[in-house]
Amino acid sequence: MKKQSHTSLLLGAAFLMATSAIGPGFLTQTTVFTEQLLASFGFVILISIIIDIGAQMNIWRIIAVSEKRAQDIANDVLPGLGYFLAALIVLGGLAFNIGNIAGAGLGVNVIFGVSPEMGALISGIIALCIFLVREAGKAMDRFAQIMGFVMIILMVYVMFTAKPPVGEAVVKSFIPDEINLLAIVTLVGGTVGGYITFAGGHRLIDAGIKGQKALPEVTKSAVSAIGIASIMRIFLFLAALGIVTQGLPLDSNNPAASVFQHAAGNVGYKMFGIIIWAAAVTSVIGAAYTSVSFIKTFSKTVDKYQKWFVMGFIVISTTVFVLVGKPVNILLLAGSVNGLILPIALGVMLIAVYKKSIVGDYKHPLWMTIFGVLIVITMAYMGVVTLIDGIPQLFK
Repeated sequence: MKKQSHTSLLLGAAFLMATSAIGPGFLTQTTVFTEQLLASFGFVILISIIIDIGAQMNIWRIIAVSEKRAQDIANDVLPGLGYFLAALIVLGGLAFNIGNIAGAGLGVNVIFGVSPEMGALISGIIALCIFLVREAGKAMDRFAQIMGFVMIILMVYVMFTAKPPVGEAVVKSFIPDEINLLAIVTLVGGTVGGYITFAGGHRLIDAGIKGQKALPEVTKSAVSAIGIASIMRIFLFLAALGIVTQGLPLDSNNPAASVFQHAAGNVGYKMFGIIIWAAAVTSVIGAAYTSVSFIKTFSKTVDKYQKWFVMGFIVISTTVFVLVGKPVNILLLAGSVNGLILPIALGVMLIAVYKKSIVGDYKHPLWMTIFGVLIVITMAYMGVVTLIDGIPQLFK
């Protein structure tokens, strides 16, 4: 494998995971919690980044060293567990993808003025076209990279225009006025929950980047993916903080759009359209690809016709949105629920890494195991607490 191609695959996996995380829910969650917590939301972002890196490094490394996909690892740990994990991931991916399609439709609506439903249909067709290309994997990687750079560039512009209180944000990131567990669970769920953390890991397996010799590159790619998503989160947080601290109101129906409109007028509103469309379409592709990758090893038919099953997943998501729709509160809830999938998935991976039948003679770093176990316990606890106390508040 040529070095350039190898590097491109690693970068592609990182961007696939990052752009899968950066969807309509990501934009909505970040803006809503910034409005609620102000500068103290920086602490939530900081904690979530630490958890994200720990979870992602563990999962990607274990997938790489076992040279198997997560569902097969889970079945090796306990027969039938892989099917359960796959069901959780696919159902969560489908729920998120309906929201992603909704976001794509909204983006086209903002840019061109057509109805969100028509925008969703157009976006669905564009996503399908990615998989009609002969080298669909390479096309998917390249599309994710381009859209990722577009989103970051536009977000930087809006952030500077909003003139946020950066100093206060830095201080409150370490000494917050309040700690919001729901916000932490939602952010972690929206970044590495559900299907998202497996998007890049499974992409690397499909590309043949696996085994102990590939671990340094896999680790670097995993951390890079979290870095890309986190940069976008921080820029959006600062932009929203700048607007909110000026006392400008945010539209509850579309809070993220309000930030862009207040910061840069109609041009900013159009930028929001481009960003949410790019975020949504890349998430549609990532969710469909990863969800199907969780069932392909269970069926030779799915494995053989993976591309068509991915396209079918996109068609179903688009159809459901056109018929039903997706409100802001459900996008927030989806992130929280995906956060509950993480401790289950990561817990299974950590058990697997100590089975020689799965990882051979590989020795997992003790500090990484401890880090992973702490994340499993913390996310399980916070997830249950938010289910009992926090989530109902979203629907008041």
